[in-house]
Amino acid sequence: MKGIFFLVALIGVSYGLGDLITQFNIPDSIYSVSFSPDGKHLATSSNDNTIKLWIWNVPGGDLITTMTGHVHPVNSIAFSPDGTKLASGSADQSIKLWNIPAGNLITTINGHTGQVNSVAFSPDGTKVASGGARTIKLWDIPQGNLITTMTGHTLYVMSVAFSPDGTKLASGSTDDTIKLWDIPAGNLITTMTGHTRNVYSVAFSPDGTKLASGSSDTTIKFWNIPGGDLDVTFTGHAGWVNSIAFSPDGTKLVSGSSDNTIKVWKPPAQTPGGLITTITGHTNKINSVDICSNGIASGGEDRSVKLWNIPAADDVTVTFLSASTKVASFSYLTGTIFLANILLVAL
Repeated sequence: MKGIFFLVALIGVSYGLGDLITQFNIPDSIYSVSFSPDGKHLATSSNDNTIKLWIWNVPGGDLITTMTGHVHPVNSIAFSPDGTKLASGSADQSIKLWNIPAGNLITTINGHTGQVNSVAFSPDGTKVASGGARTIKLWDIPQGNLITTMTGHTLYVMSVAFSPDGTKLASGSTDDTIKLWDIPAGNLITTMTGHTRNVYSVAFSPDGTKLASGSSDTTIKFWNIPGGDLDVTFTGHAGWVNSIAFSPDGTKLVSGSSDNTIKVWKPPAQTPGGLITTITGHTNKINSVDICSNGIASGGEDRSVKLWNIPAADDVTVTFLSASTKVASFSYLTGTIFLANILLVAL
């Protein structure tokens, strides 16, 4: 909102890109972090077999609920597009569907013969894809009936992701390849080769024209969709790239690595593409990252979940002025500055 104001008293803390907002500790290694679609909640899963739901943008985090029921570590979590459900995939070979924010169990889906490494909701919320030992399975939601099984990978499937229009599914595997599948039929469209080691994470750009992949070969690759030809390779991490995620507006990609760092990149569709900044603060490898409009979440082997700032495009720099100074223009700051003791009097 815009207007003419007197700034009577202002106490504030300004955060720049990649500044630590808050953090909270969990008793065991964190395997997955995921923002709700509206960015208000953060879900985390860990080696202690639990899932936790947080209000993240308060000091220390505000724990809403802990979801229990898995009997082995929870490798992957994903919110439904409307934010009312959460899917979880576990080393206990099951997928569970939870009601959000209460955290009540809706149903348990069985069918994998090995651990479930990745889960993803379709954009319309009617399907869940899961990846495990050499196979990808597609389930209807909320009934949990199997729609189809996709085979073709020769080793573990580590990551699955739906295209924004829901007509394609990408999978990344420890066989060093990425496969693109037609949905819902499950037919193979193409196989992307180029990584020299395990592919741990795949993510579609919000416009669906690019697929990004992160690998233990330390690189991030961008592929053109639907053809699957390689566009560009980003280098810079000194360890495995375990997790990648696009920002909702597609202007940033974040990556988490076993080199203990997070990197923020400008995707190749932006001019020029490349590294924006490197974020440090974790003391062990990072297993998972996610990004919303005003924050980056990261979790890993140091048992901490850290939240990092992203300034919104319409944020402005506020000059600290005396009480009698007239402010010509003031814009509401969307989460990048915490304010206290403010009295703004409109003229």
